Amino acid sequence: MQRRSNKNKGNQITHYYKAINHFFEDVKHQKMNIKKITSNGNEIAIVNSDEVCISDVQSALDFMMSVNYETGSHSIILNKEAITPDFFVLSTRIAGEILQKFITYQFKFAIVGDFSGYTSKPLKDFIYESNKGRDIFFVSSEEDAIQKLSRA
Repeated sequence: MQRRSNKNKGNQITHYYKAINHFFEDVKHQKMNIKKITSNGNEIAIVNSDEVCISDVQSALDFMMSVNYETGSHSIILNKEAITPDFFVLSTRIAGEILQKFITYQFKFAIVGDFSGYTSKPLKDFIYESNKGRDIFFVSSEEDAIQKLSRA
């Protein structure tokens, strides 16, 4: 029984290693910038991308683990354009599934962008409620994101 457990752990480590390598290959091909700052004693990774980095749950997990591997941070800021547009259609359930992974793995996450164009009342309510919490934020500027994550 012990061998199976170790084998599963080995497979999981191999999977994450491959995911990290895949992510860094993507970074080379995408116009993605990752930098790390420290604010109020909290290390925060700021990621800007011209292309979609998070399109589904698996890509979100790969993204989280890869950014953490590169920066050591559990707080991430990402521009809205780097997230699939389906994320902002709550009926797809993608937002809930992705954000649950951030919570499960104890990451703080801020999405930076202009959310005023969304007319969906449920999405507006979701953004409002998220911003009242301590883990997930929808903000209009990188400065606001840093402020929220440095207090979280």
